[in-house]
Amino acid sequence: MIYGSAREWREAARKKVLFFGMSGLGKTYVSNILRESGDWFHYSIDYRIGTRYMGEYITDNAKAEAMKVPFLRDLLLTDSIYIGSNISFENLTPVSAYLGKPGNPDLGGLPMPEYRRRQEQFRLAEIHALLDTEYFIDRAQRLYGYPHFICDTGGSICEWVDPDDPADRVLSELSRHTLMIWIKGDDAHTAELIRRFDKAPKPMSYQAEFLTRVWKDYLDRHGCAEADVNPDDFIRWTYAQALAHRQPRYRAMAENWGVTVTADQIGQVRDAGDFDELIERTLEARRAAS
Repeated sequence: MIYGSAREWREAARKKVLFFGMSGLGKTYVSNILRESGDWFHYSIDYRIGTRYMGEYITDNAKAEAMKVPFLRDLLLTDSIYIGSNISFENLTPVSAYLGKPGNPDLGGLPMPEYRRRQEQFRLAEIHALLDTEYFIDRAQRLYGYPHFICDTGGSICEWVDPDDPADRVLSELSRHTLMIWIKGDDAHTAELIRRFDKAPKPMSYQAEFLTRVWKDYLDRHGCAEADVNPDDFIRWTYAQALAHRQPRYRAMAENWGVTVTADQIGQVRDAGDFDELIERTLEARRAAS
């Protein structure tokens, strides 16, 4: 790790961290607190994906829908209107809307081949965005003068890496430049995430092998054809399994490549000073245990 002790962290002229873990446990919350202190540059992986690597896919998909409406089609073909994605740190809906959900097209679902194609596009986009971290670390200081740096990752980072492989390309690159911090939830947090998701299910990205397994299981359990699947029902059914699938992968990432803090500890951070103290305690505890 780039900071091996509390002292190294405390004395570092440039502090560089990467947060990972399930969405909804505080990654963006603490990133915003640090950014608002004025000394931290906030690099959002999801924002980078939606603007740099999937922006054209998202816009073209919106245009394809507009082309189905004769009035809008005529305006598009004469360059009379412009369609674009209004993505922001606070509104990443265009990315999830493009990913979509598999199932019955009459209920807003996508055919599975198209759904898999978009999933693969997202996988490649997220890997590219993660590997851009070093560039943004340099850019943050060189262009804007920020001394400290946050990489705020999406919940799916664990799907594309092998945390038990010391030569993993993505994790090797990220750990060379940042302190990787897992924000870990407990059973109560998991139950709350499931409750929220059940109330408002949102598209997710899945490891290809995991998606194949849960899709087959769903079809077998419900005795239905692919085109009859209720998209929201499928992703609700899959969500708790996705959490269970990701948990050991996050744990291995923290054990082999970084440190762990709890969602409750993150929830108590009110300013950059609180965060510094939390990381000092975490590094000391890890060093004492090793």
